[in-house]
Amino acid sequence: MWNRARLLAFFPLLLGVVLIAVAQGTLNDYYQRVLAVVAIHIILTVSLNLTNGFTGDFSLGHAAFMAIGAYVSAVLTLPVASKEMLMSDLPTWLGQMQVPFPVATILGGILAAAVALLIGVPVLRLRGHYLAVATLGLMVIVRVAANNWVRFTRGAKGINGLPAFTNLWWAYGWMAITLYVIWRLVHSPYGRAMIAIREDELAAASRGVRVFRIRQLAFAVGAYFAGIAGALWAHLITAITPNSFSFLITFNVVVMLVVGGMGSITGSVVGAVLMTLAPEFLRRIETSVSVGGHPLYGLSQVTISIAVMLVMIFRREGLLGGRELTWPRWLRRWAFGGEEVEGPVPAQQSGS
Repeated sequence: MWNRARLLAFFPLLLGVVLIAVAQGTLNDYYQRVLAVVAIHIILTVSLNLTNGFTGDFSLGHAAFMAIGAYVSAVLTLPVASKEMLMSDLPTWLGQMQVPFPVATILGGILAAAVALLIGVPVLRLRGHYLAVATLGLMVIVRVAANNWVRFTRGAKGINGLPAFTNLWWAYGWMAITLYVIWRLVHSPYGRAMIAIREDELAAASRGVRVFRIRQLAFAVGAYFAGIAGALWAHLITAITPNSFSFLITFNVVVMLVVGGMGSITGSVVGAVLMTLAPEFLRRIETSVSVGGHPLYGLSQVTISIAVMLVMIFRREGLLGGRELTWPRWLRRWAFGGEEVEGPVPAQQSGS
C-alpha cells in the first residue's frame, strides 16, 4: 500500500528514471558522456565524503582505489580474443575468462575495499596531514605497480579497446545505490559513531566507540565505491593507462567535496555537478569566443580557480556546509500527515 511518505521518498527515483529515458533518447553521444561523467563524479565525491567529511580523516588515495576497480573490471571483461592479442602472458584461467560487466564492476569494488582494509591497518593509525601523505603514497604505489606489472596491466601502454558498457543507466543506477547506501550508513549508529569521532576522538572512545574499526569501515566503504567508479570510468572511456589515475583526479574530487560542503551528502552532489558542468560550459566559450583575434584558451581554468578561491574566502564551510537539502516544509507536512519532520526524510520512513 503506497502512502504519501513512500510516494515522496520514491519520487526522485521515478523522476530520475524518466529523465534518463528522455536523455538516452534525445541527447547525442557527447552530452550523454558528460552526464555519465557527472554521475561518476558524484559517486567519487560522496564516497570520499564518508572518510573526509563524516569521519574527519583526510584521505588522498581515492584515485588508487579507482585504478584498482578499473583494472580489475578491464581484465575481467576484455573479450578472450582481445586478451590473446593484447595480453598473451596472462595466466590461462584468466586469459580464458570473460565475466559480465556488473560482476566485474562489483569484483573491482570488492578488491579496492580489500586493499583499503589491508592498507588501513597501518595508515589509519595516523591522523591529519600524516594520513594524507600516507594515502598519497598508496596512490604512487598503485601507479608504479600498474606501470611495472606488465603481465596484467600492459604497463605504460595500458589496456585499450574495452567494451563501452557504461551508459546513463549503469552510471546513474550505481549513483543511486551509492547515495542510498551511504545515506543509510550515515543515519545508522555507525554513522553517528563516525561523526562522534570527527568531533572528538577521545570523547568518542571514552563513550565506548571502537574508533579504529569505525574509521576502517568508512575507509573501506569509500574505497569500494571508488572502485565501482573506476570500473564505470574504464568502460566509458574504453582505454586506461597508469596515467589515467593521477593525483589530479583526487585533487578534483577533493575540490568538489570542499566546494559542496564536507559532511553533507547533498552538498557533495551539488559540488560534483557544479565542478563537472561548469568547466564543460566554459570550455565551449573559450573555443568559440575570441578577443582581438585571440582565442580565450585557459578561460575555464582561470574562472574555476577564481570561483573556488571566492568560495573558500566567503563560504569556507562550502556551499551547503554540513546541512542537507530537504523537501519544502509544506510538502513534508503533506507527506507525514501534518507532523513536522525536521531535517531530511528519515531513512526508516523512506524505506518502509
